[in-house]
Amino acid sequence: MIRRVSVPALFPPPTYSHASVVEAGTRLAFLAGAVPLDADGQLVGAGDPVRQAEQVLANLGEQLRAVGSDLGHVVATDVYVVSSETAVLSAVWEVVEASGLSAGPHSSTLVGVACLGYSGQLVEITATAVVPDEGTRA
Repeated sequence: MIRRVSVPALFPPPTYSHASVVEAGTRLAFLAGAVPLDADGQLVGAGDPVRQAEQVLANLGEQLRAVGSDLGHVVATDVYVVSSETAVLSAVWEVVEASGLSAGPHSSTLVGVACLGYSGQLVEITATAVVPDEGTRA
């Protein structure tokens, strides 16, 4: 059984869902890439990868709440940053670490890329999370 979720608090995705929850003994949510757009679809933090990372993590938190999970239950992420400079990637990773997302610690890949899907977008994070039973949520 797969339940696909589009989060009402986020900008509606054009052709994908914000998350998918799969029932297989342990429920897992496979989240689409969180992007630095506000609920109206406006880019947050133009030219600022750190500010964009903060917005991406806020949006990721919304996606997780919508499926009954949270940052502490994330088991894997892919962090994409438009940059070839390790200092920029490190600055974004510091935001990820400060968010509580790495409290697992979870598995993660940090990747510098040439471009992302929205004009001006510098950061995107995909995630897989456990969806805990009500009594075990952090």
